[in-house]
Amino acid sequence: MLDELAKIVGKENVSNSREDLLRYSSDLSLLPSASPNAVVWPGSTEEVAKVVTYCNEKNIPVVPVSSRVHVHGSTIPKQGGVVLDLLRMNKLFEIDLSNRLVRFEAGVTWKQLTEALKEKGMRPIMPLLPRPDRSVLTDALEREVPTSIVYDYGEPTQSLEIVWANGSIFRSGSASVNGFPESNSRGANPSGPGLDFYRFMQGAQGTMGIVTWMSMKIESIPKIDKIFFAPIDDLSNAIDFLYRILPRRIGQECLLLNNVDLAGIVADKVEDFDTLCAKLPPWTLVLTIGGLLRRPQEKIAYEEKFLTDVLRNEFPKMLLSDKLPGFPGIGKKLLPMLRTPWPTDVKYWKNRLRGGCQDIFFITKPEKAPDFIKIVETVAAKHGYPLADIGKYIQPIEHNRACHVEFNFFYDPENEQEKTMIAKLNREASLALMDAGAFFSRPYGELAPIVFDRAGNYTMALKRVKKVFDPNNIMNPGNLCF
Repeated sequence: MLDELAKIVGKENVSNSREDLLRYSSDLSLLPSASPNAVVWPGSTEEVAKVVTYCNEKNIPVVPVSSRVHVHGSTIPKQGGVVLDLLRMNKLFEIDLSNRLVRFEAGVTWKQLTEALKEKGMRPIMPLLPRPDRSVLTDALEREVPTSIVYDYGEPTQSLEIVWANGSIFRSGSASVNGFPESNSRGANPSGPGLDFYRFMQGAQGTMGIVTWMSMKIESIPKIDKIFFAPIDDLSNAIDFLYRILPRRIGQECLLLNNVDLAGIVADKVEDFDTLCAKLPPWTLVLTIGGLLRRPQEKIAYEEKFLTDVLRNEFPKMLLSDKLPGFPGIGKKLLPMLRTPWPTDVKYWKNRLRGGCQDIFFITKPEKAPDFIKIVETVAAKHGYPLADIGKYIQPIEHNRACHVEFNFFYDPENEQEKTMIAKLNREASLALMDAGAFFSRPYGELAPIVFDRAGNYTMALKRVKKVFDPNNIMNPGNLCF
């Protein structure tokens, strides 16, 4: 097998050394490790296609990888096989200012993309503080929720290039028309001609095929920016406020962080965390407004007036200002952080507190978020996890029609007893949340079979689709319901 793969990608780009196999056998999740038989680093879509064709003929599992850091266990080779790492494929093909999109390969990282776009006066639509060495394509396909609330469906994905399990190369959306990319299509439409194929790839965790490049929406860097903070004691009142302003398309970024997560993000040193956490309010609403290319001053003035009127007439007790009392300069620090990935020279904020972090996240209606918080706190108390140590993050989406709710449980990865407790807490809390109506749109690890068992018809439909695209089930077997 190694000899055949070396013929495709070169001997230097194939390995079965103990060190390499060990590197890909586990990640930052709590899931058990599993070793691949080999690792391959292709340099082009054509090489990816040839590797997949060979593996499909020999019935060898293929696990696609494109990030440097993995968190949820979806890239652990549960049935062995070949890990196909796309990190060498890191070309940024084009920045199309007219269509406001960027086209790039799977190995392009958040750091690489944001720096390239900044030179053109543009910025990506990005989730909260992504890791600098994470693959942008991976996070987009996994539907990581952006902090920007100005997009109707939070959907930055456009056209894709896909290698199916039989090795055929396919392009979705308007990238499929003759003459791409020289034609006028530019890959700016994800939904045709034909089926919306990009939907098959979102959240599929590499089980349907391998996306080698994608086009993604981008936005102009605002000409004028303002950031506002509101200390929150009554979460329901803050959510009512968001119901009032976000459907009117007020704001650029908007999010709610509890004191634990906000302290973890803005603390200069880990030693500052406890002091910051004690001083911060229980929740902080962060809202930015921005003027883009056209009449930025007027846009800012309109949004400020709207906010002032709503606060004065409907929410007189809410204190929304450009300062967070007791924390001078926090606005100047946090605003650029919302527009860039986490710094490369600082340990990631979720891991520098205790070393490890287990996240629980799901989608719900904003008005139900306080009830779900009570459920998680009840389960955490049962397992002895201090309630004051739970990180909480609420991200409005679709103009507050829904929201992403996330809980962060920080732990010591060297403490086996603590890891066992966190795993049990994660499972029990997730089950309780599902029973209460939480929508786990991105189930990973042991939650995946639970979610799919509860959605029988959907699971049957997915398996029929899987047989079309991957009849031999070589694409990342053991994940989702496959």
